[in-house]
Amino acid sequence: MYEQSPEWVNLNDPLERQEVEAFLQGYDLILDRDVDYTVVVRNGSLSSIIATCSKAKNVLKCFAVAKEQRGEGITSLLISALIDKLFSQGIYHSFIFTKPSNIRVFAAFNFKLIHSTPDVTLLENGLYDIDSTLEKMKKNYNIGEGEKAALVMNCNPFTLGHQYLIEEAAKNNDEVLVFIVEEDQSLFPFEARYEMAVKGTGHLKNVKVLPSGEYMISSATFPSYFLKEEGERLRAYTELDASIFGKYFCRRLNITKRYVGEEPYCRVTKAYNEALKSVLPNYGVKLYEVKRRLWQDAPISASRIRELLKQKDIQAQHGHLDKLLPEATLKFLRSNLGKEIVERLNSSSSLQ
Repeated sequence: MYEQSPEWVNLNDPLERQEVEAFLQGYDLILDRDVDYTVVVRNGSLSSIIATCSKAKNVLKCFAVAKEQRGEGITSLLISALIDKLFSQGIYHSFIFTKPSNIRVFAAFNFKLIHSTPDVTLLENGLYDIDSTLEKMKKNYNIGEGEKAALVMNCNPFTLGHQYLIEEAAKNNDEVLVFIVEEDQSLFPFEARYEMAVKGTGHLKNVKVLPSGEYMISSATFPSYFLKEEGERLRAYTELDASIFGKYFCRRLNITKRYVGEEPYCRVTKAYNEALKSVLPNYGVKLYEVKRRLWQDAPISASRIRELLKQKDIQAQHGHLDKLLPEATLKFLRSNLGKEIVERLNSSSSLQ
């Protein structure tokens, strides 16, 4: 059993960060940009790094142990150090994205497999798991046993395009579940996006809007430390997320249809739609791709709205927001928080 204690790395110190990056590069790995805590184990006599790991919020990542030190209990030291840090932050549930070849390594530390693809594996550990989370969701949102349609949306912000897509699903199904991506990687915070979607669908009595929870993965936080090539990473992300949705959400909540909007522009969303087409039929789920609602011969999209919001005196210059946004979103933009977000967007764009 290795006795050296893990040391905390000051990621704001360029020299300390570069030392970790150099060690990872030796194993064809990188230090993901979103890590917020890193520890290392050093060779006592030489003071050189022989192992490291990091976390980004509750995701453990960027593991590497020198080949000659493997099998000496260092992995246990690293995981214990990260779990202790999570506990100190009041976090009692964590994930690991890793290579499929490492499943046994982390299973030995009570990490439970969620799903594995040829490129990536996702495991979890903590006070709850995906099955118990979905059972709690069913109870809290009074989700029945009948067949359902589902949509997953970011709504950054909620537009008439989102509303139209939900209305199309609502017209053709007895019950529709709309999952709003809970991960805060967007201009508009989750609470605001969720509120806009709830109010923007209030007229649809067979629609329920739900938080997505932790198990719908964001491309923004998908790991790159062992999948550095962008195309490889995109393929792995879309396949894993689509599989988790089919394997768990659809089975537990009796979802038999999923609706998406056609995507002519965004490469990530287009790839994700293609992954859904390929994966969901394996779980008895049919994908419906709906033509996007247009205005002035272009799809109504959240990115289009954000571009408009970057411009000063929007109403005076364009007068078009009421053609693109439902009243719920327009009302939010007039609120103090909405004004702050627009000001922040304008400030960031002026600095570019």
